[in-house]
Amino acid sequence: MDSAKKIATAKKHSSVLGDLIILAVVVIVMLVLSYFFNVFIFLVELFQKHPKAITYIDEIITLLVTLSVGLAIFSWRRWRELKQETAQRIKLQEELIMMAKTEAETERIISKQLHCQIQLHKLEEKNKPATPSDIQK
Repeated sequence: MDSAKKIATAKKHSSVLGDLIILAVVVIVMLVLSYFFNVFIFLVELFQKHPKAITYIDEIITLLVTLSVGLAIFSWRRWRELKQETAQRIKLQEELIMMAKTEAETERIISKQLHCQIQLHKLEEKNKPATPSDIQK
């Protein structure tokens, strides 16, 4: 079971690394697109048409940076909670499986004992000497 957990952990780490690589590639592609193709030129044009709007750009940038950091922290905390709950559920499932195995084993033993008692009772009935009341029946 330890090897299965190690394999699952290795897969998780590889998927995290893969996600980080994909995120880095997307960020680089967006940077290149915005640099070479002026993807966000509409913002420059907006600020040129409305020069007073540029006074709010620092608040917008601060808001976006704060929002991204806040969402990152929020996601990290939810991920930790999910990890703890998953571990707890796995532990409870293992306990349920052990209880089910114990219950099945108990039922098997009881069934075997009942079967032995029935067989013993049948043998006693066969070996029992006949009495006059048994003959009248």
